Amino acid sequence: MAGVAAAYHLAARHRAGGVVLVDPREPLTLTSNKGTEGYRNWFPGPGPDMVRFMDRSIDLLESLVEESGGSVRLNRRGYVMLTRDRARLDAMGRAAAEIAALGAGPLRRHPGPSPYHPANPVEWGGEPGGADLIDDPGLVARTWPYVAVDVVGALHVRRAGFFDSWGAGQWMLMRAARAGVEIRRDEIVAIDAPGGRVQGVRLASGESLEAEHVVLAAGPLLPRAARMLGLELPLFCELHAKLALRDTERLLPREAPMLIWNDPVKLEWSADERRALAADPAAAPLLGPLPAGVHVRPRERTRELLLIWTYDAAPREPDWPPRHDPHHGEALIRAAAHMIPALRAYFSRAAQGVVDGGYYCKTPENRPLVGPLPVEGAWVIGALSGFGIMGCHASADLLASHMLGLPLPDYAPAFAPARHDDPAYAERMGAWRGWSGQL
Repeated sequence: MAGVAAAYHLAARHRAGGVVLVDPREPLTLTSNKGTEGYRNWFPGPGPDMVRFMDRSIDLLESLVEESGGSVRLNRRGYVMLTRDRARLDAMGRAAAEIAALGAGPLRRHPGPSPYHPANPVEWGGEPGGADLIDDPGLVARTWPYVAVDVVGALHVRRAGFFDSWGAGQWMLMRAARAGVEIRRDEIVAIDAPGGRVQGVRLASGESLEAEHVVLAAGPLLPRAARMLGLELPLFCELHAKLALRDTERLLPREAPMLIWNDPVKLEWSADERRALAADPAAAPLLGPLPAGVHVRPRERTRELLLIWTYDAAPREPDWPPRHDPHHGEALIRAAAHMIPALRAYFSRAAQGVVDGGYYCKTPENRPLVGPLPVEGAWVIGALSGFGIMGCHASADLLASHMLGLPLPDYAPAFAPARHDDPAYAERMGAWRGWSGQL
């Protein structure tokens, strides 16, 4: 998605010529079509850079939705984080106040001076920003009657929701092609940069392309791509997987938001299941306490549930196709049942769904890399972690500004690759303790 967005912004929005998109696969099929298609402007500090960056990206996404004539469907149902722990709700409130102060929008508390307004499930225009902290179990139960009855409160992030990311990517690809972008089904195997200046690339087909500029937009393969330039970027990858399961029992309304369980969980297993898991060293961790963060949302057209949760975030080298834990789908259902008890009806039915996923490519502080590399003519748009489809627009917009000599936004230095050479930046990020909430 980042590479397609870069081609679209350069050629279609800024009329840059001579853009060639090289991909050995069908564009968008490596990782970009395997997520939950969510977006949000709700990001912690330090500083307001991520909030400003993502607000810009959502502005551009909304413009794309309007320009596409409705072919890219977007909602603003929000992200709803739930807990049954009063102390955790208080911590969520404190963290939300900090993020609101960074510019993500006002924090409204309920009960409070203003009433809570549920999200419109279809229309996104005119919806409020910021977030609503609901410290009223009764209001939670009336608004989302399918969640656990012992939920004590919720945080509803409002400039958030999900959209048809495949449709958005295909629309950008079509517009880019109309603007003159050449799409090559091939693979770059070497970058020629004698004397520290890009002169061209060599392809797996044996062809070579002359080029004064090369943009690395390789998703989780970015570390390998950077090594073609002799660069070791501060990157690592995590494997994330989701389950798509037909909601045959219609347990979750089609108008539901993105729901996130903010409490640690212990999965429910039968005695026979426990014995089988205990006998497998790789599966035994599923018997103990596991971290918070399972996400659930409906996919309307196919009446599916999309569930995602990463309980093993150990860095690993990307391998394609990725090998997922065979118990992952079942673990997702059982974790989500803590939040939506009716999902117990789907216990032992994970095999009826599809588990897929991909790798998050991340910097240590989990912020993108966008801008010039220390080889003349080399650029990067990557390390988009789990926010690639929502952040690709601001990333591509920023990349185009760098490449075309346009004015840069004030957040540009926060995402430039050169930041990692600045001791003051490392000190600032290292001193920050961050937010422990699950997003």
